[in-house]
Order: sequence, then C-alpha cells, then structure tokens
Amino acid sequence: MDEDNYICSVEVAVNEIGGKWKSLVLCALKDGKLRFSEINRKIPKITQRMLTKTLRELEAHGLISRTVYPEVPPRVEYSLTEKGKSVIPILDELCEWGKRYGSYRNSDSD
Repeated sequence: MDEDNYICSVEVAVNEIGGKWKSLVLCALKDGKLRFSEINRKIPKITQRMLTKTLRELEAHGLISRTVYPEVPPRVEYSLTEKGKSVIPILDELCEWGKRYGSYRNSDSD
C-alpha cells in the first residue's frame, strides 16, 4: 500500500506493528537478542508457523534484524533494529493503558 493512500498516520503504524503477535514479538526482543526457540518460550501461545511468519513480516518492515552465524548447526538470532527500538516506548505506553483500562472490558460484559 502506498503511503499516499493512508487515511492517517495511525493506519501506517498499525500496518507496521498491528496484529495479535507483532507487538508481543517486539516486546520479547526489547531486552536483547533472542533465538527462535527463546522467543517461542516467551510467547507460548504462538505456533511455530505463525512465529516464523511474524518474524519475516517484522524483518521486511525493518523492525527486527536476523543474524545467521556460520556454525554447525547454524545459529540464528533476532534483535530490534533502531526502528524497532523506537516502537518500544509506544508499546510500553500501550501496556500501561491496558493495565489501567483493560479491566473495563471484563466489567462491561457483566
């Protein structure tokens, strides 16, 4: 999608980090490099297939980098890029908002 076709900049942001898993993967990586299995352990409900897809999308958007080490067996680590690090304060704020207001969802359904 061409950036000129977006209705507002929120749409751009949601395209980059939206969805169920992208923000969780970014948060998992905020403390440093992780291997695939380590990310999977931090997000136990994600399937390996969905984690692979999410990592590829985040890499394509320039939010994470993938480093393959020439070892046997190959070691692959994922880390945040500068662009990815710039999203962390926003995700931290969303986390705080969820702590403050997330209970409203449960109380409204009564």
